Amino acid sequence: MKLLHTAYVPEGEGPFPTVVAIHGWGANAMDLLGLAPILHRGDALVLCPQGPLALADPQSRMVVGFGWFPLAAGRPPDPLEFAQATGILGDWLDEALKQYPVDRNHVVLLGFSQGGVMAYDLFLREPSRYAGLAALSTWLPPEIADRAHANEALKGRPVLLIHGTGDPMVSVDQAHASRDRLLPLGVSVTYREFEMGHEISPDALRALLEWFEDKAFGMVRPSLIVPGA
Repeated sequence: MKLLHTAYVPEGEGPFPTVVAIHGWGANAMDLLGLAPILHRGDALVLCPQGPLALADPQSRMVVGFGWFPLAAGRPPDPLEFAQATGILGDWLDEALKQYPVDRNHVVLLGFSQGGVMAYDLFLREPSRYAGLAALSTWLPPEIADRAHANEALKGRPVLLIHGTGDPMVSVDQAHASRDRLLPLGVSVTYREFEMGHEISPDALRALLEWFEDKAFGMVRPSLIVPGA
């Protein structure tokens, strides 16, 4: 199955530092694309895949959004359904990295809510492929973390967790548990909480932008922007 996606490609020839932004339950490929003009000052390539699971309104039967795998309250993802979703996303990513002018040394995963679970899985399976991971309003299932304990490539990799203290969808306790599962893996964890719900508040956005410049993209510098030019 081929995934629909949107892309923001900076001006110039590249290769460009790249952000793979994975949306959450009920959203679509446009949901996180609005971040593109401000991530790395617009000098990053941003790829936004759309989940394969169409979600329909029960009354109108119209598609209202997309997801990555079925959700069941209080239960972990079904292993087979989750494996199918991660396989589809992984295949898409392999092709996208060939199709676009990507700087392979600076590919960062960004996942929101259910998209964060997908990003965790990609990152922990093959950490050497990624310069970092930003996990927003999401959770790390223990079964995903358990697979990563022996991977030396995780050592020192930057990971950002941002969560809202009033998140009604994914409790802040789940964010704490995710942080605690990451720490033994040796990654460089930055954890930030904000007074917000299931969202990206202005303060959270500032923290995200700072992390990209200070941690994820390291010495990659965007083009000089001259005030008033």
